[in-house]
Amino acid sequence: MNRTEFVIATAVILFVAFMLGWFANWLVHRLTRVSQADLGELDRMAQHMHEAEESRDQAIAYLQEREAEMMGQLHATEAELRATMDGLRDARAETEELREYIEQMNARG
Repeated sequence: MNRTEFVIATAVILFVAFMLGWFANWLVHRLTRVSQADLGELDRMAQHMHEAEESRDQAIAYLQEREAEMMGQLHATEAELRATMDGLRDARAETEELREYIEQMNARG
């Protein structure tokens, strides 16, 4: 093999390697390319996710508001219960005092 044949063989090998690389690059880009339909689907999914997050945030806000309302009612009910228990305690003490007074009056008379 003389020098000219060697240069031509090397050029052919390099050209074939270049063509294989170019074809592999084209194939990779062809297989990994995102279509407009896929982009549209991704946009729809993003929109649905955004709406779901907004719904979740609204639900959380509603639950927090409802919890605060229920806690207020609970505190009011507890205050009423304490007032009722105090009134009952006072009524029992008054009843006991009246019993003692009646017993004293009956014992004298």
